[in-house]
Amino acid sequence: MIEVEVEADDWTDAIDDVEAVVERAAVAALGEQAGGVVVLLTDDATVRDLNARFRGKDRPTNVLSFPAADMPDTGGPRPLGDIVLAYGVCAGEATAQGKTLTGHLTHLVVHGVLHLLGRDHEDEAEAETMEAEERTILARLGVADPYTLPHDA
Repeated sequence: MIEVEVEADDWTDAIDDVEAVVERAAVAALGEQAGGVVVLLTDDATVRDLNARFRGKDRPTNVLSFPAADMPDTGGPRPLGDIVLAYGVCAGEATAQGKTLTGHLTHLVVHGVLHLLGRDHEDEAEAETMEAEERTILARLGVADPYTLPHDA
C-alpha cells in the first residue's frame, strides 16, 4: 500500500496528478516486495527540521527516508517506512540539472523506496549497485538516467 500525503501545494501546482506520479514510482521500486510506504510531499522548512532532528544536519535536503520499526508479523504487508520530499530543493535541483520535476520526483521516490528496502550508498560499491537498480527501474518508467546530465548525452 502506498499512501501519498501532500502538505505543500507547490507540488500539486507544479505536477498534474502528483499522487499518481509518486504511487507509480513507489510501486515500480517495490517490485514484488509487499509493504506499506507513506510519502510526504512537503516544503523545505519541514524537511530542514526533520533533517536537523533525526540526522543532525541543519539544512533541507531533497529526500529523507525513515524505515519503520520492526513489528510482529501479522500476516499482511508490513509497513516499510516513510519518505519525505522537499519541494524547493527538488525543484531547484531539477532546474539546475536540466530535468523535469516529474522525472526528478520519480527518481527520488525510487531512491527513497530502495533505502526502505535496505539499499544504501555509503561506499562506492553500494552506490554503484543502488544506482544500477535505480536506472533499471527508471528505464521501465520511461525516465532518463538520472546520473547522466543532459549536457553529457
